[in-house]
Amino acid sequence: MKKDNAVMEKTPEELAKIATTVRREIVKMIYAAGSGHPAGSLGMAEIFVALYFGILNHDPKKPSWELRDRFFLSNGHICPALYATLALAGYFSSDKLKTLRQLGSPLQGHPEKGRLPGIESSSGPLGEGFAQACGYALAARMDSARFRVYCITSDGEHDEGNHWEAVAFASKYCLANLTLIVDRNQIQSDGRTENVMPLEPLADKYRAFGFNVININGHDFEQILSAADAARREYQKPSVIIANVVAGKGVSFMEGNYRWHAKPIDKQQCEDALKELK
Repeated sequence: MKKDNAVMEKTPEELAKIATTVRREIVKMIYAAGSGHPAGSLGMAEIFVALYFGILNHDPKKPSWELRDRFFLSNGHICPALYATLALAGYFSSDKLKTLRQLGSPLQGHPEKGRLPGIESSSGPLGEGFAQACGYALAARMDSARFRVYCITSDGEHDEGNHWEAVAFASKYCLANLTLIVDRNQIQSDGRTENVMPLEPLADKYRAFGFNVININGHDFEQILSAADAARREYQKPSVIIANVVAGKGVSFMEGNYRWHAKPIDKQQCEDALKELK
């Protein structure tokens, strides 16, 4: 598919610089808000940057462009990463980022469709986003639409039965125009995923459902972009990219620590984190 977006064609080095800026914005946003989900947001910076600066066919100047790829964020609590990336891509002014979670702000704790350009769906209850993406992908195929549908889900929300119902649905209808990206950071709100409700062998489970499975290092831009290309070349079944990432990536005192799943950042922590994110 031809990409018509002017923000494409970035080198891995350029993408890495953008990801660092996204992480800095995440820290500042959550500190200003006094609440939020830093670990998951920081861990997925490369994925969001790769999507909006290298994978999605989209146009920030025409957010309702009919042929745009559609992106759904199921684990909406990591929206600071999405908001920062959208702002840097040109969907809205970066000045709005400092209003995260404030009363009346369009940047709520979970994305809300219609409040910001570039937001395709509202999220909140975990486990529901992939079902929305599946419905959209099936409708697109029925309409012979040319766009692709992408969805990010957390590993923790795989505890939800309705997520696996959507997986079965995607397999039944052979939704090859659909790419699922799993935020595999190994943590959830009250512990490590493998202690709370073991998910492994996760890749084998998706294969058993008939998915094209791609395992990657979710911090490596070359692997991310290559995986997206491989998913586009699959014409028979839906694809899942299991993105192995480190929660809290880039901030040493947060990395891999589930206690930072939904923990506010104080002034000293904010300053320490920003020093690391250069």
